[in-house]
Amino acid sequence: MIPCGNERIMQRVRRAAHLWLFLDYDGTLADFAATPDEILPDEELISLVTALAERPDIRVTIISGRRLAHIQALLPVSGILKAGSYGLEMETANGDMVHQSEYETIRPQLNKLKREWSGLLSGRDGFYLEDKGWTLAIHAKDAGEEEATDVLREARRQVRALLDQDRDGLFRLLGGHRFLECGPQTADKKRAVEYILVAYPWHEDVLVVYLGDDDKDEVAFTAVHRNGGLTRAVGDRLRNSSADCWLPSPQAVRQWLQAVLDR
Repeated sequence: MIPCGNERIMQRVRRAAHLWLFLDYDGTLADFAATPDEILPDEELISLVTALAERPDIRVTIISGRRLAHIQALLPVSGILKAGSYGLEMETANGDMVHQSEYETIRPQLNKLKREWSGLLSGRDGFYLEDKGWTLAIHAKDAGEEEATDVLREARRQVRALLDQDRDGLFRLLGGHRFLECGPQTADKKRAVEYILVAYPWHEDVLVVYLGDDDKDEVAFTAVHRNGGLTRAVGDRLRNSSADCWLPSPQAVRQWLQAVLDR
């Protein structure tokens, strides 16, 4: 995959009359926190995103697997759309709240699963159960490899029991490296991008650019490419990505965004 400093890539960015940036947070704009519930605002990043948001020729959308409340705390920047829980919950640039599913429909089944997963993880070291409200996730990156494999296998079995009762097809399972998450079908970055582009249209000559670091972002790349946009994979997890180019780290992303400001 070619680096994002490639002249052909940068020419498209420089020549675009309007840029619409879709930015993942963890692993893209910032390094991962010790736990997913840790909120550490970064003043340098806040200043950079604020500067981007203030440009009349740039529109900024943050799209993250984190809950919306976390993104609001991490990036207290006005004038940008913030999409949390893979787009399930959004705050528009005008401050309006948008939900893609009914919380009251989703939560009772997640409460059942939470009891199952809490029991499974009880007394085990290296595991973290994250309750995002709209979704539940198990993080096992600090557990032993064999134990992580066994526990996540059993967690999947418990989810399948939930899905067997899900006659309306509301839920789905997301995986990853030592990671498992259960949430609504609408918790999907590709769906979120498609919805946002249609619901909040901007200029006809806009160039959409998406930056992300994992498989949840990869699925959204197809929606961006379908709209003639550019995609940037970040870090090592998407080295075999369909993205147009690659950046090695969140620090490189910030440098690239600064170059966008200076274009």
